[in-house]
Amino acid sequence: MSFEAIKQSLAPDMSVVDRVIRTRLHSEVALINQMSGYIIHNGGKRLRPALVVLSAQALGYTGEHHHDLAAVVEFIHTATLLHDDVVDESALRRGQASASALFGNAASVLVGDFLYSRAFQMMVEVSNMRVMQTLADATNTIAEGEVLQLLNCHDASVDAASYLRVIYCKTAKLFEAAMRLGAILAQVDAGVEEAVAKYGMHLGTAFQLVDDVLDYSGDEQETGKNLGDDLSEGKPTLPLIYAMQHGDAVQAATVRQAIEQGSIGEFAAVMQVVQQTGALEYTRRQAQKESDAACAALACLPETEYKRILLQLADFAATRKF
Repeated sequence: MSFEAIKQSLAPDMSVVDRVIRTRLHSEVALINQMSGYIIHNGGKRLRPALVVLSAQALGYTGEHHHDLAAVVEFIHTATLLHDDVVDESALRRGQASASALFGNAASVLVGDFLYSRAFQMMVEVSNMRVMQTLADATNTIAEGEVLQLLNCHDASVDAASYLRVIYCKTAKLFEAAMRLGAILAQVDAGVEEAVAKYGMHLGTAFQLVDDVLDYSGDEQETGKNLGDDLSEGKPTLPLIYAMQHGDAVQAATVRQAIEQGSIGEFAAVMQVVQQTGALEYTRRQAQKESDAACAALACLPETEYKRILLQLADFAATRKF
């Protein structure tokens, strides 16, 4: 099943989520409406809110809170993007001008804060302490991940374990939380809740690992970002860590210097090292292992159309080109 086919299968539920998003984005402050609308509706795969819907449906939930919580998860994700683009000084987001490039850094930070606070208003309305705990913990972990990534920038000594910790905090944690929310709403037993949360964690990890690959091999028209963005920000991602560990002394020094300087001018040389050491293939294999682990975690779920889509999403996360 292609990603487009997956989106079509989810279209009825996601149209409801989109209505919730549009309604709850409203503010009396015009700039908030303009900026939040720009980034929310400017593309994006909507994977995280889709996971809330899929988890709830796969576990037999029959209420309506999953649509509200899907919107909450998208608001939290969007807030992180606004703040990320300020920290990373990114000019592009999903192939378009980033909000910070268009509206300025100050506005981006403040509207990101608005989205966070609106998300917390909405989660309180569900009146479920487990929901609030899950989202509060996830938001705090994401913030920790952002700080960890900042500390790792231009540090060529970062190892794979340290980098995977950043991936968990920055990316996988919200995937994990999205799946857990569906389980909480469906009131399943603790074992099933942990299983679907584990699926989300592995899925998010696979997704980010492939992002690492695409920064060195993707089609800029498809990915919506410039090749080498991670390198220009001095981010020691898994392909670079692997290349330094498995290249010769000259190759390792080339990558190390590029990370420490954050120089896009060294991109061609680094690309050559990454290709010669098989770093991209290795990272793809690690993403596939995460995808396989995600699928295995769903063994306890009944066979439904929603489970089938979750399995297809795990395959997409590891094999995607955009």
